[in-house]
Formats: sequence, structure tokens, C-alpha cells
Amino acid sequence: MAQHGYKQFCPLSMAAEVLCTRWTMVLMRELVAGSTRFNDLRRGVPKMSPTLLSQRLKELELAGIVERGEVPGEKGIFDYRLTEAGRDLRPVVEAMGFWGQKWVESRLSLKNLDPSLLMWDMRRNLNPSPLPEGRTVIQFLYQDLPASKRSWWLIVEKHGEVDLCWYDPGFEVDLYVSTDLHTMTAIWMGLLTVEKAGAKVALTGDKAIGKQMQTWLGLSPFAVEPKRAA
Repeated sequence: MAQHGYKQFCPLSMAAEVLCTRWTMVLMRELVAGSTRFNDLRRGVPKMSPTLLSQRLKELELAGIVERGEVPGEKGIFDYRLTEAGRDLRPVVEAMGFWGQKWVESRLSLKNLDPSLLMWDMRRNLNPSPLPEGRTVIQFLYQDLPASKRSWWLIVEKHGEVDLCWYDPGFEVDLYVSTDLHTMTAIWMGLLTVEKAGAKVALTGDKAIGKQMQTWLGLSPFAVEPKRAA
């Protein structure tokens, strides 16, 4: 909990004392999106230190927003789930996201490029319905990044489960997507389409999967909000 509050009885100021500390609302985005395990939460906030993540989770637990519980059948393994009070924050988190999509300038958003966060978001929002039955492997190659961050694999299993790998999983690749991080982030945010990206996105492999990329990609949940800022 914040050490220095606003010292006001107003409900807004009291809520701000809980929610407006650094990283808290971003962490709430991950919890609202369905992440419950500590490592999954870390993947959604890759630039947040594990120590600070633990601290914020404890603060949210003390505030009655999150409850920590042992995972059934996995002794010593815990997860973090939203309480009723936490679930009540969903429209608040979504409203902030839609406001940012609508009013924050694109050039400012696209200064904050992060391949880990982008691929994690893509993994959990991917729409498997246009993909063929059985396993589908899609490799993304970001040519502008160093070798250690250049290659990412999305593995879509038969029943729609999606895994993300940053190392070669050893499966045959169905589609290679070669692009740069700026272009892929703009597509994901709904600022650009695969078609309009043109030569900036090179698709190699299964043509049917490539043709459906705009559909199976899923896009950011906030991409439906039209931009008002340039």
C-alpha cells in the first residue's frame, strides 16, 4: 500500500491510493485478462522486477482485490485470482485502455516497443478458428532485432490451445512471418492492417494460413476503438 496517501475521504482519492501506484494498473490488466500464475504475470509485465511484482500482489491482496491460493494438486504452487472487488475493476481497466487507444498519439505508443509483451498479447488473443485442424506452427522473425530476440514461435494445438516459444520448439513451421517490430505492433494495435503493410510483412509457407492472418491474429482488445489522436 502507498505510504503517503492523499489524506482525503473522497472515494476517488481512496481508490487512487490503492490503484495508482507504479505498475498496479498494468498488473490489473494482466489479472483481468486471465493470468493467474506468477510467471505468466511476469510475462505480461516483462519490465517489472519480480520483487516489485511480489510487492504489488501483496498490496492488492491486503486491499481485498486479489486472493492467493494453493493450486489444487500442485503442492507449494500458488496462483492469484481476482476477488469480487477485483472483478468489479474490469470496466475501469477496460475504460482506461480504450481511452488510451482513442486519445494517446500513435507515435507515442509506438515508441514503447516490446517484443515479449507483443507476442504474449498475441498468444492469448489469437483466434484459432480460421486455422487448419491439428497443430499449426507460426514463426515470427523480427529482422530489426538482435538475434536473441528475433525469433518467436506461436504453436496452435488441435483444440485451440496456444503456446509461445522464444526458442525453436522443433516442429515443422507452417508459416513464416518476417517483418519489423514497429510494423507488427501497429498491426496488433489496429493502426495498420496486414494488407496495408504490404512489403513490410513477408509471408512464406502455407498460403491459406497467410491469407487469413488478419483474422487469426485476433488483435488487441482495444483495437476496435477508433483513434481520435494522430
